[in-house]
Amino acid sequence: MLTRPGARPAPRARPVPALRPKAAASAAASAAALAAAIAAALALAAGGARAASPEAASPLKACRVDGVSTEVLCGQVSRPLDPARPDGVRIDIRYVVVPALARNKLPDPVLLLAGGPGQSAIALTASVMPRLSRLNYRRDLVFIDQRGTGRSAPLSCPDNSDRSLDELLKPGAKVRLLEQCRDALQRLPHGDLRFYTTTIAMQDMDAVRAALGVERWNLIGASYGTRAALEYQRQFPDRVRRAVIDGVAPPDMVLPVSFSQDAQRALDLSFAACAQAADCQARYPALKAEWQALLKGMPRKVAFTHPLTGRPEEVTLTREGLLGLVRPPLYAPQVAAALPAAIHEASLGRFDALAGLAGQLSGGSRAMRIFEGMHFSVICAEDAPRIAASTEAPSPDFGTLDRDLYARVCASWPRGAVEPAFYALPPARHPVLITSGGSDPATPERHGQRVQAALGAQARHVVVPNAGHGVVLALPCMRDVLFRFIDAPRDADALAVDASCALKLPRPPAFLPPTPATLAAAASAARESDR
Repeated sequence: MLTRPGARPAPRARPVPALRPKAAASAAASAAALAAAIAAALALAAGGARAASPEAASPLKACRVDGVSTEVLCGQVSRPLDPARPDGVRIDIRYVVVPALARNKLPDPVLLLAGGPGQSAIALTASVMPRLSRLNYRRDLVFIDQRGTGRSAPLSCPDNSDRSLDELLKPGAKVRLLEQCRDALQRLPHGDLRFYTTTIAMQDMDAVRAALGVERWNLIGASYGTRAALEYQRQFPDRVRRAVIDGVAPPDMVLPVSFSQDAQRALDLSFAACAQAADCQARYPALKAEWQALLKGMPRKVAFTHPLTGRPEEVTLTREGLLGLVRPPLYAPQVAAALPAAIHEASLGRFDALAGLAGQLSGGSRAMRIFEGMHFSVICAEDAPRIAASTEAPSPDFGTLDRDLYARVCASWPRGAVEPAFYALPPARHPVLITSGGSDPATPERHGQRVQAALGAQARHVVVPNAGHGVVLALPCMRDVLFRFIDAPRDADALAVDASCALKLPRPPAFLPPTPATLAAAASAARESDR
């Protein structure tokens, strides 16, 4: 997910003493095939920085990952924090391999590149595995914690979710907390924040590929993971067989700037959907006017129930805070369907529904945690230097809030070097499937269209009009498209895969809370059916 960072504890991969005899034989064979040339290395359990040593990778070992019922394989490679100083501080890049189920497995694994920037790929293993089960029958799945996330030299900020809402929503609070976090991260052995760029991280990914003895693999990138996939194939085009990029955040997209127009469009689509539905329009005929009145009425004192502690609180809600409550539901149309009701409730002074929707996508999930230090190390290096030169106009509602926040934070954040070639997209040498949600508030189809034009004849773009942020792993029929695209033996067959199943997907209807009148009508209908 491409989003502002939050803070949740990340799951850890737990080594297991031994596999059951049958599983042990299978895993040992897989490990031998994948790691025949890997030299053993003594690794730190914490996964942070360590003293300089020769380039090394550990043998794959049986382990368990939170949420996964079966044993998987875990490994790590030692990498220099600064690629120009191979004898300097080193970090361990941790990864998980889910072995293919079939004995006659195929030689091209599937690599998942996580979003954020700042998500742990290993933390996503449990939720992604079932969605890639068909691919996993004959292909290994690989999940690598990108440097700065998970257990690969993590750059995590304190979890502030239990602080009072009033404290968190005060003007400037976010910037102050991030400045404190930045200072603490820089004291870590691996705390030189200049060396967490996408370019360096993709060199880590290729080191894992080499350690596994893989000639080529298939990439699946979602949200920021699409930028990572595009950078990997720019640096290592001959190591990619197929690539799927879902919700594209290309390198030339200035994220803090584009957020404004893209979120505005998604919100306007939500208002339009309500206006076009007779029942929603009848229930909320003045929805847009209520929304504008809410914006103009900020800041104001409002009552909230804290989503984690359950304590009632009175807070001063600012315009930025209100927009921060409305944006998250837009990522998922099924959640955004309740926005009209929540906005109407807020217009009456009741904000709990809006706050509840804002927490739906994370819901306390560890997999949704964003490692904020990595997030800002990437954005401050790759996007912030281009903010001032951007000509994209701010939207009327969201304005320059994101641009202003990132400009303030990045002004004092250590900035890694990014070469001009990073922002270029050379023509693809292999098939690339690009997917976009037409209602996506972060990475809508305008960015996918630009990438398709740059990649050329080997790229195909599928737009699902009523989908949000995430298509190929979120929609069942698109998971079938994903499988057939990667599994097709010929490139031409992959590019010709039928994706029409999702094009007519309807937008979820607006949620309309029951009223005394609708409850009475339902009761009357029930009595009639019982006669």
